[in-house]
Amino acid sequence: QVQLVESGGGLVQTGGSLRLSCAGSGSIFRTNVRGWYRQAPGKQRELVADITIGGNINYADSVKGRFTISRDNAKNTLYLQMNSLKPEDTAVYYCNARNSLNPSWDYWGQGTQVTVSS
Repeated sequence: QVQLVESGGGLVQTGGSLRLSCAGSGSIFRTNVRGWYRQAPGKQRELVADITIGGNINYADSVKGRFTISRDNAKNTLYLQMNSLKPEDTAVYYCNARNSLNPSWDYWGQGTQVTVSS
């Protein structure tokens, strides 16, 4: 099993910044892609950014140039630096770890709320 624990969410004004962290434990070595997703009220969960074990990064168009995903492999921790936040970034942000070759290895954190006030 894999355990993922997010932290760093909160309330921030438009234009502000937050840094999310996701600490992984357990059989995290089974995963080769880690990412951040978000779900706003009444909307489907969507990919924000992900990063492969090889360092390939993918961002949603809506966050390019504002958000930066990174990972510390020694600490099994994933980060999401969010700058120039907008009200439309308000959502619950979820950490994910998966194996692209084995769909059954797909794990989620409990989520952390990010609220951007206008």
